[in-house]
Amino acid sequence: MTETLAPVASNGHSHTVKDTAGYIENAFPGKEEQMVQVTEYLSEKAFIPAALAQNEVSWFYGNLGIDDMYFASESVESIANHIMALYGAKIFAYTKNDNGLDINLERETEEGAVYIHTSRPGVSQLYGPQHEKRIDAKYLDVSNTERAYRLESYRSKGTVSSSSSTQLRTYFVRECSFVNPAPSKEQENDIRETADKSFLEKATENTLEIYSDIMKLALSRTGPVIEMFEVEGSRERRIVIAYKQQTTQSFFSAVSDLYHYYDLYSTRKYVEQFSNGITIVSLYLNQIPKSTAPPIEHSIHQIIKEVSLIYCLPTTPLQSFFQTNKLSVQESVYGYIGWIFAQHFLNRLGNEYTSLVNILDTNNSAHQDVLSKMKKRLRTDTFTRDYILEIIKTYPELIKMLYVNFAMIHYVNPAVNSLKPTLSYQRLRTDTVLTEEELYEKIRRTCSNAHEMMVFESFLIFNKHVLKTNFYQPTKVALSFRMDPAFLPEIEYPTKLFGMFLVIGSEFRGFHLRFRDVARGGIRIIRSRNREAYSINLRSLFDENYALAATQQRKNKDIPEGGSKGTILLDVNQQDKALVAFEKYVDAILDLLILGETPGIKERIVDLYKKPEILFFGPDEGTADYMDWASAHARERGASFWKAFTTGKSQSLGGIPHDTYGMTTRSVHQYVLGIYRKLGLKEENCTKLQTGGPDGDLGSNEIKISKDKTCGIVDGSGVLYDAEGIDRSELARLAENRLMISNFDVSKLSAKGFRVLVDEVNVKLPSGQIIDDGLSFRNNFHLNPMVDCEVFVPCGGRPESVDLQNVGRLLDADNHPRFKYIVEGANLFFTQEARLRLERAGAVVFKDASANKGGVTSSSLEVLAALSFNDEEFAEHMQVTESHIPAFYQEYVKEVQSIIERNAHLEFEALWREHQRTKAPRSILSDDMSLAIVKLNENLQHTSLWDNIALRKVVLEEAFPNMLLKQVGLDTLMTRVPENYVRAIFGSYLASRFVYKYGTEPSQFAFFEFMTPYFSKVQ
Repeated sequence: MTETLAPVASNGHSHTVKDTAGYIENAFPGKEEQMVQVTEYLSEKAFIPAALAQNEVSWFYGNLGIDDMYFASESVESIANHIMALYGAKIFAYTKNDNGLDINLERETEEGAVYIHTSRPGVSQLYGPQHEKRIDAKYLDVSNTERAYRLESYRSKGTVSSSSSTQLRTYFVRECSFVNPAPSKEQENDIRETADKSFLEKATENTLEIYSDIMKLALSRTGPVIEMFEVEGSRERRIVIAYKQQTTQSFFSAVSDLYHYYDLYSTRKYVEQFSNGITIVSLYLNQIPKSTAPPIEHSIHQIIKEVSLIYCLPTTPLQSFFQTNKLSVQESVYGYIGWIFAQHFLNRLGNEYTSLVNILDTNNSAHQDVLSKMKKRLRTDTFTRDYILEIIKTYPELIKMLYVNFAMIHYVNPAVNSLKPTLSYQRLRTDTVLTEEELYEKIRRTCSNAHEMMVFESFLIFNKHVLKTNFYQPTKVALSFRMDPAFLPEIEYPTKLFGMFLVIGSEFRGFHLRFRDVARGGIRIIRSRNREAYSINLRSLFDENYALAATQQRKNKDIPEGGSKGTILLDVNQQDKALVAFEKYVDAILDLLILGETPGIKERIVDLYKKPEILFFGPDEGTADYMDWASAHARERGASFWKAFTTGKSQSLGGIPHDTYGMTTRSVHQYVLGIYRKLGLKEENCTKLQTGGPDGDLGSNEIKISKDKTCGIVDGSGVLYDAEGIDRSELARLAENRLMISNFDVSKLSAKGFRVLVDEVNVKLPSGQIIDDGLSFRNNFHLNPMVDCEVFVPCGGRPESVDLQNVGRLLDADNHPRFKYIVEGANLFFTQEARLRLERAGAVVFKDASANKGGVTSSSLEVLAALSFNDEEFAEHMQVTESHIPAFYQEYVKEVQSIIERNAHLEFEALWREHQRTKAPRSILSDDMSLAIVKLNENLQHTSLWDNIALRKVVLEEAFPNMLLKQVGLDTLMTRVPENYVRAIFGSYLASRFVYKYGTEPSQFAFFEFMTPYFSKVQ
């Protein structure tokens, strides 16, 4: 079949095709015989008068225009029942003197379903059964390579009777039977291998060719592939959309809402599934007769653009405004984004809170407790999610105006050679454009109280601080916004962020925060056990991300990168979509880091930041297995920085796995050993509690590297405790195999030992105590007075597990700490107030930002190697294969381990010395030391010391790892590694070494003394 290419559409191409069906028309040879049987059945039942039965059957089979697939798949009894239902609806309408008919027939089985309902062309169902939403939820959203459902849907050609204009729409859902349910890598591009058998019987050669091409594109792309076909001699337009299964929800019904908005209706719709994980949706669209909307020739291009937006967010709480034409899809999605922004950033604390902070003593734990409780209460009570949404829904006209304000900045004008400007561009030219001052005044006049004003003012704050966005990118998988964080109130966020990304997808919302241009940190998946947990996680999401990034900033004191962190909060109904959410999060951020160069797919966006940006991602909770994909995807997207984009990659991609080499533990354990060394303690005699079990990175390596008497371990499966000491060999077995304590051989416990799992109830301990609920017991075991240990090393657990409200449970009746020595391996396990309370009681506490920095150091040196080698050298020296570990790689890993231990030793000694000198809490000293290093680092990068090239080389000879200097050479390193990164190496190395040696309050001559050896080496 021949095709002629028409003008380029927004994604892929627009094609002109001959007016052929695309599918072989359904023909049921037994239709006449079945019709006789149905008439006989109706006559027997006698619900329809005999004189009318023949007429009703004839109309149903002939005039109504139902597709033959219905008659082929339904039984005589089922068809007869449907005819009786239709007849009954006519009688009911007649008695009500109503020309409209409301018919809803359905039959659902395990193998599929049939739905028939009355349908007005171009109108979405807002009430009633809403069949398409049911089809999405029950069949299409859950389809995967193991069990999938295909769909055929037809609009009847005729009407339900001669006196009514009502048409019927039928949906046929059938479980797929794939030709090859498990195709190989080579077979997955072959449509005849991966398709459903009945589809292959029905599809024409032309359809197979079209679907095959679009399927291959979808396999290689993260987001949807959209193609449009013009039909020769007809105004009908066909849209074919392909995407990976389970990467969007409610998409089929949402697309219907989209084309209905433009007064279009479908005659036929198909959804096909393939065993390679691809879904293809095909729509045959026409314009409603006498429509006043823009002609289909124009609106179809807008639909193609907006399908991508629908794919990202198929449904939002503002959907009804879109369905009823009160808001466009872009306006309703914008309103949803604004709602999310308002939830996180409405200033809920107010001036009174600021005044209270200034009055109260922040060093007083009671005052801190009051402030902490008040902060949480204010944030949850003032503006709830529902309250904000209610306000937004009250004023859709304000959303329209605020959207225009947003779009006038970020909408990319159509290309000069475009035949027609897009409808969204035309709308912007006709809408009233208000200045910021006029918008403020309009909001003030429209809203009825201060709370309503604050909500809509937050939209203006959002508009004003978006530096770039992929909102108008033709193809995308989630929406991303690079924000200027200047709007954050200093009272709540005292350390200013350098950069901030907000990412929103159908399965999640997330942030990425960083404190410096060159910064790195992990990406964390946050799951929620139930709706209550989700609500709590939602409220604390940004603050937790900020705190994690701030901890990372303090932790990164020894390395060139500043601190950053990413969080991905899975929607309460999408807890199994971690990988999909992560992939969308990464791809959406890459949209803002890589210049778009592909018309119709990735185009240039409006960039108010106007500087190149590189982010460095690392593994964190729930993402350790995803780093390879992110690096490979960045490479596929053409990112020059792909080798350094992620750390924690597999060794085949040049990664240095923290768990394999115990990188994080090497730092944490140095602090434990340091305490033993300073206090003359013998490790074998010290009792220890550990949260984070043998199945995790830090937990397993802590077990392997330590020689203490471990009495308690808490992990995801429960609690293991033995006052006599847990059997070391059995613990080592679990750690070696990464098994939870649920796999511990309890026969190896002493008479005093026990294990309580989270799903157990009414467990009797050796002491006779009954544990009602294993989950609650596990969650609070670190606070339980039955724990009698000297050392506590948290290697896992949720942030703020110990705060001001519960830290008292870690003190005995005499106000002495139950744990004498605490080394915080898990990030943010203690709040700062809790740490200070324990230190005042006499505990030796080393906080996370000091102890847990081995992983970040390893990752930093992994990034440095990636930046130092070109692609060929990187493959030779850093990429491990099954049969070969490069000699350079082995030696480099050893050097990384020694650098981690050296840095931990230097900081431990500095903190111990400063504490003896000042008697200040170590938790405060740790922060002071971090701040001193960070501040000095920033200053050193912009002083004449950096400009002295000879001095620069002397410092860098010491700062760069020896293995890289030997392999690449200093001059090449300085050329290949980006200058801002080399500056950061220079500054961080000098700053950390100086502060570790001279403390946070050095004498006036200390720096001169420190730099003298370096100057003496300058030739």
